Amino acid sequence: MGILTKLFGDASSQYLKGTARIVADITALESSVRDIPLDALKQKGEELRKKTKLEQSLEVFIPEAFALVREAARRTLSQRHFDVQLIGGIVLHEGKIAEMKTGEGKTLTATLAAYLNALQGKGVHIVTVNDYLAKRDMVWMGQIFHAIGLSVACIVHDASYLYDPDYQGDTSLDTSLAKPSSIELGLAKDSVRDTVGGFKVVESFLRPVTRKEAYAANITYGTNNEFGFDYLRDNMAHDLSAKVQRGHNFAIVDEVDSILIDEARTPLIISAPDTESSKWYLEFAKIIPGLEPKSDFEVDEKLRAVTLTDQGVDKIEKVLGVKDIYQAKGMTYLHHLEQALKAQILFERDKDYVVKDGQVIIVDEFTGRLLPGRRYSGGLHQALEAKERVNVQPESLTLASITFQNYFRMYGKLAGMTGTAATSAEEFSKVYNLDVVAIPTNKPMIRKDLPDRIYKNQAAKFEAVVKEVKERYSKGQPVLIGTVSIQKNESLGKLLERSGIPHQVLNAKQHEREGEIIAQAGRLGAVTVATNMAGRGVDIVLGGNPQNSEEALKVVELGGLHVIGTERHEARRIDNQLRGRSGRQGDPGSSQFFVSLEDDLARVFGGDRIKGLMEKFNMPNDQPIESKMVSGAIESAQARIEGFNFDARKHLLEYDDVLNKHREVLYKKRNEFLEQAQQGTLRVQLLEMVKSAGHTEEDYRKKEQEVGEQNMRQAERFVVLRALDSLWIEHLENMEYLRDSVRLRAYGQQDPLVEYKNEGHKMFRALLDNMEALAVKYIMSVALAPTQSAAPQSATPAAPRVGRNDPCPCGSGKKYKKCHGK
Repeated sequence: MGILTKLFGDASSQYLKGTARIVADITALESSVRDIPLDALKQKGEELRKKTKLEQSLEVFIPEAFALVREAARRTLSQRHFDVQLIGGIVLHEGKIAEMKTGEGKTLTATLAAYLNALQGKGVHIVTVNDYLAKRDMVWMGQIFHAIGLSVACIVHDASYLYDPDYQGDTSLDTSLAKPSSIELGLAKDSVRDTVGGFKVVESFLRPVTRKEAYAANITYGTNNEFGFDYLRDNMAHDLSAKVQRGHNFAIVDEVDSILIDEARTPLIISAPDTESSKWYLEFAKIIPGLEPKSDFEVDEKLRAVTLTDQGVDKIEKVLGVKDIYQAKGMTYLHHLEQALKAQILFERDKDYVVKDGQVIIVDEFTGRLLPGRRYSGGLHQALEAKERVNVQPESLTLASITFQNYFRMYGKLAGMTGTAATSAEEFSKVYNLDVVAIPTNKPMIRKDLPDRIYKNQAAKFEAVVKEVKERYSKGQPVLIGTVSIQKNESLGKLLERSGIPHQVLNAKQHEREGEIIAQAGRLGAVTVATNMAGRGVDIVLGGNPQNSEEALKVVELGGLHVIGTERHEARRIDNQLRGRSGRQGDPGSSQFFVSLEDDLARVFGGDRIKGLMEKFNMPNDQPIESKMVSGAIESAQARIEGFNFDARKHLLEYDDVLNKHREVLYKKRNEFLEQAQQGTLRVQLLEMVKSAGHTEEDYRKKEQEVGEQNMRQAERFVVLRALDSLWIEHLENMEYLRDSVRLRAYGQQDPLVEYKNEGHKMFRALLDNMEALAVKYIMSVALAPTQSAAPQSATPAAPRVGRNDPCPCGSGKKYKKCHGK
């Protein structure tokens, strides 16, 4: 601890002192709303909403708004916000990250800032990590917002819902009433929700609505993927009425470290199959088995890269029967071959990906969650499909893309919550301009974090884990075991089965079912094996959920929930998340990590040296060492990897920032075209383009008379959007190739990023120029399609027939098949 910190306290402590007065003001107002009837709370909320429209700043309304939400929660949910949750609400409102330990009630805390910021009617988005949590939180917290007059909705992958307490979507409740009245049924539904709402979605309150209606609600819950993809789809819409989002005012991101850091390296992409897809994978299957490690290719496990050596290139040339592979096949061929090699050597089934229903599905390395719909780029996904002998899908053509980093930076105000943000505070500050404030726990933390047990090999480690679980299970103490991959999760489950230990295996494949199971992980004698992400967002209550008080007392006497980590993760945050499942709200608990010197982290960062020492001293396999030196070395390795991953994400962002500027300009232009089309003024804009291209106003009028005014208005919108979209798709592909090629310029003492910016800017200027020329070409070649009946005629561009190998009419200099003939 530095001398300044000793004298003045850290930044979080200073901040917390400043919030004490606001918390006191909120508590002072509590008595004034305590006696208001529940129905009158809505009226009170409406009065507050009118007041906020007269003031620019919302700060003055914090005490009144928070007191109202606190009272609504007490009446509807029988939960009163703790003072520390009020502090969390203030932190979120101010656009910061609230670091709140597991079990401190982040879901309830978010209602405070969400309500206050929704009063201005601009919309608030609450972002969750999966569809199940979006639905659960909307139903669970929806009653609070509804009681004080705000609408709340949620968007999930295949549907969208509005919270409606009167909706009778699911009346299959376990009640003893033969024919319940609507009031009795409503009370029964409320009772079920208040009992199991923390881990189960009560579908009765979910009224299906359109996506546009869901976004029109005051508060909208949803996943980061859905918000991002809806933004991209909105910017591909052909009519303003087809857009669903209404701006980006304020977002509260739950599990902010998972969404803004762990998933930041994977961009959101909307794509279509590329008709020119590669057929090289059959060749690769013949070439790769003949290559030898070290002599033909080199592997860098730290960088997760595979590089062909000169000897390897010579061997491939002999196999293919060519003299110079660079001339005969091109750089792209070798790049894809290296990707295929990477798929074979570095990517493991059931760790990096799973094969399900004949498809290769990516597994998130940080969370263990499956990522259906996402595909690796650059031929890597096709290489994995070829490796697993499933149907090789054609490579995709990117239609639209954005990184989470750039999507979330569009919000006027951004805030987040997580149990583990301190170790990534630098990244949050530099990338998102977000400060981290550590919120104190409501009750003192008494969990015991035991020192790591380090074993010589993995077999001995897992044997020790099973022995430890058996010992604690025999006493009845609940145990939660965390694994880093689905593969290890399932193999440990088999070991426990052989030892006769009843257990539940969770690996983030079915979020809702796993939420229900993890909620019971604190029961007497419960043994649960889970990947890092399984059941995250659901509290583990000692004695089960709902709690059995007698069972809870026995579990407390046994020491509470014991958490076992079977491997250290690359990020310290993930380890801390696992530990945090135990010891919630002042409960007793303990945690311990079992580490092997064969684990990836230890092996890559010096484990062999320690293993050599253990062998030198003839230490038996089953004898662990509990060494601060070894644990310190592992934590030091974690810090180095975190720094490396931060640099990788920062590097990605620097390049994506260039493309983001292009994206902003293009989407703004596209939106202007849609607005002009709606207002009927697009003709003026297009007429200017036509004149600039050498045509006259008379030429345009003739074309208008030829196809009819109404048809011409439709054609104008169609051609400008088609020209813009087709050139943007080509630009995305060209920028990807440019990014690969500028790396080589570093050898010529040129900064690749500067070169990427300069070249990219020239390409984007050319896109804007070509867009006008292409739009004019399309509009001047519009003709009425021949009709078979008396149906209204429509105008379609009748472009002259162009051969696939002819130069493209857009003037790009490329062949038609490589440009607009795709």
